Amino acid sequence: MSNIKVKILERSETKLKFIVEGITPSLANALRRTMIADVPVMAIDEVVVLENTSVLPDEILVHRLGLIPLKVDLETYQDVFLIEEETEFPQVRLMLDVEATDGPMTVYSGHLKSEDPHVVPAYHNIPIVKLERGQKVVLEAFARFGKGKEHAKWQPVSACAYKYMPIININREKCDCCGACVNECPKGVLEISNDELIVKDLLKCTTCRACELVCPQGAIKISWDDTIFIFNIETTGSLPPEEVVKKAIDIMVRKSEVFKEKVRSIKGE
Repeated sequence: MSNIKVKILERSETKLKFIVEGITPSLANALRRTMIADVPVMAIDEVVVLENTSVLPDEILVHRLGLIPLKVDLETYQDVFLIEEETEFPQVRLMLDVEATDGPMTVYSGHLKSEDPHVVPAYHNIPIVKLERGQKVVLEAFARFGKGKEHAKWQPVSACAYKYMPIININREKCDCCGACVNECPKGVLEISNDELIVKDLLKCTTCRACELVCPQGAIKISWDDTIFIFNIETTGSLPPEEVVKKAIDIMVRKSEVFKEKVRSIKGE
């Protein structure tokens, strides 16, 4: 575990792809589950509907509001990531007061007005409901911190997965460059260059073994390294992807410390 290596492959505002080398499958899965279920984010939890003349019933309207990701300022709310016990945090109120006066219109997440400038919708173009002329929606929404294990709306990631590092072994003596494996591969991992079969992009390989099964000469063997993991993360916009990883690791460390203390107390140390 002391020789853990991390390499960032791709990064954007909402996506992160990286390689972790030197950990076990159980630890990799623990990190994945922690990112999904234990990193707290803010989402709308309670709504008071004052007026709703749209075609959507109150229940569906409220459900759509709950799934709008809210972006949180990390410096302002850094304490929420440091606590070890469940603690009640102040709610943040958001108002929605929209009326279609001039004609049909679409109500977007950008119409939500937050009382706290540090908590705002992550995106302003998420459609909530369509209004015809004269229809109106007025409501108060209350957001709070929660975790994905409580409800999916508090998951900071919309996608979080990993795979083993693939290994493609090509027997040059058997391979006659027939091209069957190249045509069969769904990811375009292989290609023939200068009358030789080569691996064009190893990281795209999903270890489906389609190339191995179709090869008439049995020249290709697919395996994987279960100490190297390729992670793909996509966030909802509530937190930057690298922060989700950092917070998840911090949570895992704290849980490990708590577990050790519990074991010591049982043993009477």
